[in-house]
Amino acid sequence: MRQVKKKKPLKKIIYEPASQVPKVLQPKHYNTVSFLTSSPTLAQCPLDDGWEVAFAGRSNAGKSSALNCLTSARLARTSKTPGRTQLINFFNVDEQRRLVDLPGYGYAKVPTTIRREWGHHLGDYVTQRKCLAGMVIMMDIRHPLTDFDLQLIDVAARRDLPVHILLTKADKLKRGPAANQLQFVRNALLSITGNLSVQLFSSLKSSGTAEAWDKLDEWFKLGAYVATESEAAIDASLLDVPDGDESAN
Repeated sequence: MRQVKKKKPLKKIIYEPASQVPKVLQPKHYNTVSFLTSSPTLAQCPLDDGWEVAFAGRSNAGKSSALNCLTSARLARTSKTPGRTQLINFFNVDEQRRLVDLPGYGYAKVPTTIRREWGHHLGDYVTQRKCLAGMVIMMDIRHPLTDFDLQLIDVAARRDLPVHILLTKADKLKRGPAANQLQFVRNALLSITGNLSVQLFSSLKSSGTAEAWDKLDEWFKLGAYVATESEAAIDASLLDVPDGDESAN
């Protein structure tokens, strides 16, 4: 009788998920941000020195959520009712650097007189604040570049103020449509004069934080940007050769 060979047991194939992109750790200086003060007008703002980066955007663009996502504490008050930020709110990064939460704009349910008042204070701050190093403008990825957004970009461009755009709520779209919206905004910015940049951002997924932190560090002159400036200063000093010390060739 012919022996039947026993079949080897099938090996279990374990499907491992694709390797995930490692989560970028939050820089320590944004881990210790703390509330400083709130000001109703430019005249009542803190001393105009050091560096400030302002966060602005339509009242329903997720401005407060983005600010909270980039820092550890829940600094900015979030609400289901847009238009709650009525003051200019200041938060200390350190003794010389501050994040600023500006009043939201463009929300129809806020009375016209209040909207005009907020716009006046926001305009005064953006046009007159000397320590303002850059502005982060939040735009809902589904509704970017509204008339209010374009007006604010124009005001910033007139004083050579850099603007970085966060296309918020990127998790609301699939990857393809989100990438299309990003490219659409990039193309639109080509026709606008100014130092402008844009990225995708999601507070819910905490995505886009590394790119945003890098931009803040650049404007605040922190981290790698401090080293870069120091190296540039050293290189410049080497080029300053006193008269009479040049070697004859």
